[in-house]
This record gives sequence, structure tokens and C-alpha cells, in this order.
Amino acid sequence: MSTLNRIFIKFALLLLFVALLIGVISSVAFLYPESFNNWLPFHMLRPMHTSAALFWIICGASGCICYFKNQQYPDDGLVKKLTTIFIVTWIAVIIAAFVNYAMGNFGGREYWEFPPYLNLPLLIGWLAITFLILRGFRKDTPAYEWMWMTGVVFFLITFTEQNLWQLSWFRESYIREVTVQWKANGSMVGAWNQMINGLSVYVLIRISGNEALGTSKKTYFLFFLGLFNLMFNWGHHVYNLPNANWMRGVAYAVSMTEWVILIIIIRGFRKKLDESRKLKHYLSYRFIMAAEFWLFANLFLALLMSIPALNRYTHGTHITVAHAMGTTIGINTMMLLAIIGYIFKANELSERLKKVIAFCIRFNNYSLAVFWLSLIIAGLIKGYIMVNQPDMDFNSLMKPVLPFIEAFAGAGFFVFLSLGIIVVIFLRIKVEKPNH
Repeated sequence: MSTLNRIFIKFALLLLFVALLIGVISSVAFLYPESFNNWLPFHMLRPMHTSAALFWIICGASGCICYFKNQQYPDDGLVKKLTTIFIVTWIAVIIAAFVNYAMGNFGGREYWEFPPYLNLPLLIGWLAITFLILRGFRKDTPAYEWMWMTGVVFFLITFTEQNLWQLSWFRESYIREVTVQWKANGSMVGAWNQMINGLSVYVLIRISGNEALGTSKKTYFLFFLGLFNLMFNWGHHVYNLPNANWMRGVAYAVSMTEWVILIIIIRGFRKKLDESRKLKHYLSYRFIMAAEFWLFANLFLALLMSIPALNRYTHGTHITVAHAMGTTIGINTMMLLAIIGYIFKANELSERLKKVIAFCIRFNNYSLAVFWLSLIIAGLIKGYIMVNQPDMDFNSLMKPVLPFIEAFAGAGFFVFLSLGIIVVIFLRIKVEKPNH
């Protein structure tokens, strides 16, 4: 594994640690603003938290794709140059973004709230990984590489779309700008889901030894479903904006279908995996099983949220946050840690460290469950009051909600503690030989 690729994946892990740490501080700042407003207010912490989480997912996924592509072309000079351009550019820009946050320099939009001129080098860097992913691409390429390719290309498209607000024509209409922003961010989630789904399938193949999974009908169906999803499921992100009802219907119909197929693939993998391979890749297996649980939980929540009568109460409340956090931590983060654990050969760690990681995975599941349920209950209470007592002032509205926000903050600390320990262990791993 190249030194630069190793640094980038560890940089992504560091972003996860930062996102978790700032998330804990943010929750305390929200609950006790009088103690934080003078030196570290919530409105400054929130962009740092969301950007760190966003960059963790994107850098983690793209860093793993770069690693596997470099394995395919170990002696290709162009592949190495493209990887270098991407990694160096993105590390430099992300550091610059957080320096600007620390200095109070904002100016972007949701999730990308750093000064907008930094988006140009990000775009240039992403063009490098786009050319990298197309290197050696053929029609008979396995489904997981099609997922990588479409994820990377559509991230490029949605990232460009997300920056259209910088054109004056889009800013002339608030509805127009917000529609494009929400649509782009919704499709962008689908783009990185494609990358993570492809990586997940690839690692399932490497762990199980079942090469046929790369070209199976189920895997290709997951690819096409994910592609359809990222192109059309954004309609539920603009639910509150004026648009055609058929768009909402299509969006809700397809929004979580790819999860069903991913669950089926993971369950099939688990049934066919023999005990020796399970032990050989024990930690990656545990991360994948944790992700499977949260796939089920978030699919159930998403189905409930998609019912228009319930969405009236849930949209824009803490339930939306629960869905986002359950997906980001429970699914995306668990799958990425499974993939990084495979790349870093985490199962070759000492028995003591493996037991610590296994305990942290289990403890994170319990903590995340409390975290998730607290947000759901808070959202139900807030949504009910907002619909039935719309004239109630904000302080009165939040009184019955606060105990559950406090429970959420407490559980968030334990999520940080459990995942933080895993991150620290992974950061200390010395990666030398490539994984075969």
C-alpha cells in the first residue's frame, strides 16, 4: 500500500474522530448555550461537525477505491499520478476549510459552509479520481466497479449542481436556489451510497472467496437500483417545496429499495460464509453484521417516514436527524470501518485489541440505539405539538422535548467513546503489504 494512500485513509479516520468529538461538544453547546455562546457557540460548531462527517464518508469511500484501483494497476504511472493529485488536493482543501471555520470565515451552503472558492480545487481533485476510475473500464467489468464508476461520476455531477447557487440567476429566486440545493444534496447521498455499496460487495467477495457475486444478477440489480435511486429519489428531499405530486410518489417508492437488495446480499453472504473465513476476517464480519442491523432499523423508520400522513409530523423534526444519523453512523460508518479493517488487516492485531474492538462495536450498537430512539421520541413530540399547537412559542415547545435531547447527548458521548477507541486503534496500525 502506498504511503500517500495510507495517509489519506488515516486522514479520513481522523475526520471521523473530529466529527464525533465536535458532535458531542455541539450537543452540549445546544443544551447549555449560556456557557458556550461566548467562546464556542453552536452555530460555529455545527458546520464543523457536518463537514467533518461529510468528508469522512467521501474521503473514506474514495480512499478505499483508490487503494483497490492501485492494486489492479500497481505499475501504472498514470494511476499513481491521478491518485496523488486527488489525495494531495483534497487533504489541503479540507485542512483549509477547517482553518477558515476556526477563524469564523463562512460563506458556502448546507454541509459545505466554508468559503465557496475552495470548491474549485475540490472539483479539480475529483476530476482526477474520475479519470482514475475510468482507467481500464470495460463493459464486462464486475458490478462493483460499475458502482464505483457511477458513484464517482454522479458525485462530480451533483457537486457541480450543488454549486450552481454561485450563479446570480439561481440566487434571484429563493425557491429555485433551495430546490436545486436540496435536490443536489439528496442525489449526492445516492452517489456516495453507490461507492460504498460497490466497496461492500468487493470486500464481501474478498472475504467469502465467492467471485461469482461480482457478476450475479442480485449484484447487478443492486447496481441498477442504486443508480435509479440516486437519479430519482431526491424528490422526498424537496417535499415541502412546490413540485408535482408524481415526483414525491416516485421518490418515496424508490428511496429505500436499494437497502432491501443490500440486506439480501449480506444475508446470503452470511449464510454461505464458512467458519474458517469468518474467523479469518472476524472484525470486518462484526462491522458488517452491525451495518446489517442498522439497515433493517433505518429501512423500517424510512418506510414510516414515507407515509404522507406521518411525514406531516416528522418532516424537519429530530426524526429526520435520527434517520440521517442512523444511516451515517450505523450503515455508512460501519461498512467503511469493515472495509478499512480489511485493508489494514485488523484481524492480525493482538487478541486483546481484537476483543477491545469487538466490545466497542457492541457497545456502539447499544449507545446508538439510545441515541436514535431519543431523537425519534423527541421528533414525535415536537412534530405533534407543532401541528396541533402552531402558535406555541419555541421555549414552551422545547420543554417536553429537552429530556430526550439530553438522553441523546449522553448516548452521543458513548458513541464517540466506542467509535473513538476503534479509530485510535486503526490509526496506530502500520500498513505495509497489500491485501490479496
